[in-house]
Amino acid sequence: MSTQVSGGPSGTGEQGYEVEQGYEDGLRPAPGRGAGDGDTRSLALLMHAAFFLLLGASLARFLLRHPGEARTPWIIGLSIALAVLYVVGPVLGSRPTARSLVWLGGLVVVWMVVVVLAPSFAWCAVPLFYTGLRILPPRAAYALVALLTLFVVAAQLRLAHGFDPNLVLAPPAVAAVATAVFVHMQRQAVRQGRLIDDLLRTRRELAATERREGTLAERQRLSMEIHDTLAQGLSSQQMLLQAADRTWDTDPAAARRHIRTAGGIAERNLAEARRFVHDLAPADLAEGGGLDAALHALAARETAQAQGGLTVRCHIEGAPHTVLPDRTQSALLRIAQGALANVTEHADATEAALTLTHLDDRTVLDIADNGHGFTPTATAPGGVRGGVRGHGLPAMRARLHQLGGTLTIESAPGEGTVVTATVPVAPTPQDPA
Repeated sequence: MSTQVSGGPSGTGEQGYEVEQGYEDGLRPAPGRGAGDGDTRSLALLMHAAFFLLLGASLARFLLRHPGEARTPWIIGLSIALAVLYVVGPVLGSRPTARSLVWLGGLVVVWMVVVVLAPSFAWCAVPLFYTGLRILPPRAAYALVALLTLFVVAAQLRLAHGFDPNLVLAPPAVAAVATAVFVHMQRQAVRQGRLIDDLLRTRRELAATERREGTLAERQRLSMEIHDTLAQGLSSQQMLLQAADRTWDTDPAAARRHIRTAGGIAERNLAEARRFVHDLAPADLAEGGGLDAALHALAARETAQAQGGLTVRCHIEGAPHTVLPDRTQSALLRIAQGALANVTEHADATEAALTLTHLDDRTVLDIADNGHGFTPTATAPGGVRGGVRGHGLPAMRARLHQLGGTLTIESAPGEGTVVTATVPVAPTPQDPA
């Protein structure tokens, strides 16, 4: 059974990720889709630490170079306000709510005021890049990054004694790298989230497929068990009761024998049904003695039920080198039951033989009869024989397939039929000489 798994969006065009599933606005991952994973939290902690480190370094530089100035209290107060505002940010979360947008606006305004009073605070903008990119939609985030970059360039030019091209080019380059790294990480987070979703969906579908296959396998097993036990028994009872009905007036003794035999079959079927419900071994195997004894009992029972119409003999050749698994014994016994049922219903035979041969590497069960036979190549797919749909042969093949065995049929019109079931047996390791 093949399962077609449909995955999520797999490719992106030149327009980026703005239309990809998993994004709220093209840049931020949707809630639960990478925003709270380990890498994102690590980057957030790193940016928080960088902000306070840059803020402290800028304040220390200002106090060392401008001691006792009138603007010093303002710088200290604004630095404390900036730190407090920044600490409040994680509490509000990273979604673009009204509170988070007001908070971000207040943070940027306070930083701008501090930069105007003390240009050395300009490099605190790098963590603010991350904060804006994390909260704002893409276009608004890019605009904020550009605005912060302009303030950084202006601040650096104020600190310089003359025009320096590096001061004009370095801040935009840093902002571009920071933005590119952040966007790349967010896209990777969305890809990983989508991949995880696909894997989980595939896992669920595989589990559902396995459940369906298990259900079908169990259904097939049940159908084979019912066919080889209850259905065959009911068919035999029907034949016996019909025979009793035909001879009721002319030969009451024979009719009573048919009824008693049908009662014995009903009792046997009842035992099979109880064991079938409890998923136990076939009744013949459950009585002890193994497969050999079960086949002898089956041959004797079929002969007794036929009442002279069919004689079934059982032969055991060789001795098993290993104890056959319960599954193998059950399968071979069911195959013998099904084959003899076919002989009784279709072959019009007078003699049949069960031959169980134990070889070194395999066990072979032959069921032969002297009936009218048939042409195996004329058997239609699905076990249709003589225009009547049957379940016996497909059930035998299915049982043997599960055990790695094979089923062969040799027959010809007027020459009887031989059904051969072969099951491989793992050899027992011999001790070194």
